[in-house]
Amino acid sequence: MTRNPLLDRIGLDLPIIQAPMAGISPPAMAAAVSGAGGLGSIGVGATHAESAGAMIAEVRARSNGPLNVNVFCHRPARPDPRRESAWIARFAPEFKKFEATPPAALGEIYRSFVEDDAMLAVLLDTRPQVVSLHFGLPSAARIDALQAAGIIVFASATSLAEARQATAAGVDAIIAQGYEAGGHRGLFDAEGADDRLGTMALTRLLARQIDRPIIAAGGIMDGAGIAAALHLGAAAAQLGTAFVGCDESLADAGYRAALFSDAAHHTVMTRTISGRPARCLANRFTHLGDIAATDIPDYPIAYDLGKALHSAGKAKGEFGFGAQWAGQGAPLARALPAADLVATLAAELARS
Repeated sequence: MTRNPLLDRIGLDLPIIQAPMAGISPPAMAAAVSGAGGLGSIGVGATHAESAGAMIAEVRARSNGPLNVNVFCHRPARPDPRRESAWIARFAPEFKKFEATPPAALGEIYRSFVEDDAMLAVLLDTRPQVVSLHFGLPSAARIDALQAAGIIVFASATSLAEARQATAAGVDAIIAQGYEAGGHRGLFDAEGADDRLGTMALTRLLARQIDRPIIAAGGIMDGAGIAAALHLGAAAAQLGTAFVGCDESLADAGYRAALFSDAAHHTVMTRTISGRPARCLANRFTHLGDIAATDIPDYPIAYDLGKALHSAGKAKGEFGFGAQWAGQGAPLARALPAADLVATLAAELARS
């Protein structure tokens, strides 16, 4: 298999990165992937520094392989009590169907890395091989601090303009996130224009015009997809939805059932669940989003309500209000242990 400097620098046997899906990819998955020759990842954007440190320690207790830790760099939310109260009222009838009471108020449930000094301290202390940035960039001082500690820094980009910003900020590699990708779009400005570039077009564009290793992400589910990304100039491919059905995944029974159902053929980009654009399996929440997606509170304040509604529904056996993130390649998902999936992907890649 052709080597490249990025793989050598990280210490990877394979050009395969398991996406850091916050709340879905636990330390056990990251350790299994890294142990199988890929880059295992955990997402800590939805937790606090102490928990992040514990997650990193758990991965290292399970595997000596390289680790990617992902943080969210969104603009801190701007509270708007009027808008938030209206959003709660809009969904009150749904809570009533489940004999549940909606939240009295909504809060900023996640702290952005751009202002989280405690998270930075944990990363500098634990020194994972890679830290990846999503939703934008932190200050140059934070990037410099990570790199001074020997950490390789990735940044997601959905466009050439974002990739240029990330390159100017000094990151080491760019994740080219195509519109096919599941979960949250990595848009630097969630309110701005989105050219909705597909993975293959974006990967080739960045490979031609950006002087950094490019990692293709979005819609890649098997070895043939990885091979295609490498052929277009990517140094590696990042797969998320491919790992949602794995044994180690924290996806609940409803999420798994939906992934292996007709819903996989009908993913939807929605802002309603969290307040930022994200690709989700078609479900009751995405259907409501077609009706209700106006004047949404900022991310992650809107997500406070989304999580509460999911909990209310799940308590009554209704999983259709979950954040069932998935990319357009979802129909190709497989239910395997993570290490077995990596081995399968490697075998498919070798044959491609």
